[in-house]
Amino acid sequence: MAEQVFPTKGNLMKARKTLALCRLGYDLMDRKRNILIREMMQLMDKAKSLRNSIEDTYKEAYAALQDANITLGVIDKIARSVPIEDGIIVTYRSVMGVDIPNVTLERREIEVPYGFYYTNSQLDKAYVSFSKVKDMTVLLAEVDNSIYRLATAIKKAQRRANALQNILIPRYEGMVKYILESLEEKEREEFSRLKVIKSYKLKKNKNAF
Repeated sequence: MAEQVFPTKGNLMKARKTLALCRLGYDLMDRKRNILIREMMQLMDKAKSLRNSIEDTYKEAYAALQDANITLGVIDKIARSVPIEDGIIVTYRSVMGVDIPNVTLERREIEVPYGFYYTNSQLDKAYVSFSKVKDMTVLLAEVDNSIYRLATAIKKAQRRANALQNILIPRYEGMVKYILESLEEKEREEFSRLKVIKSYKLKKNKNAF
């Protein structure tokens, strides 16, 4: 049976209102979940394409680095001259209340941090290749983080939708049914009582004459 509640018209109105809100909440959670899933699936396709591309770019970059090491010797001193990247900007956009990151790399004028006299084209190729890797890594980080945030939000929406569908909605449906049945039973009892009283009065009036 539904949870204990006094079967009054006031409680019936409250239970119906709460039931309507639960059903509305479930519809909203279900819609939110579907939108988030669609968004995540699009990003997963993008992530797959990016991973395939970045893998090839990494191979190219490390092959160029290996060639530079072979022709110039170990270039760790030159590598230390490359400045640390600090031009990453992170903003957010909202998808159904979920903050999705938008990661961009500030575009600057290209400045080669090493001289050309003691270097060669293999080092230049490695430098350009790793610049491409950096750009693609920033984009992949944005996509992967977005997928993680969406997956977390989808799980929360799923849990809430399940709680509404399997717990709250059946509970208040049972409560409304219980109150209605109790009120109908009271009405039948009241009708029977009034009928008995009316019959008694009619009999009493007849006896008076």
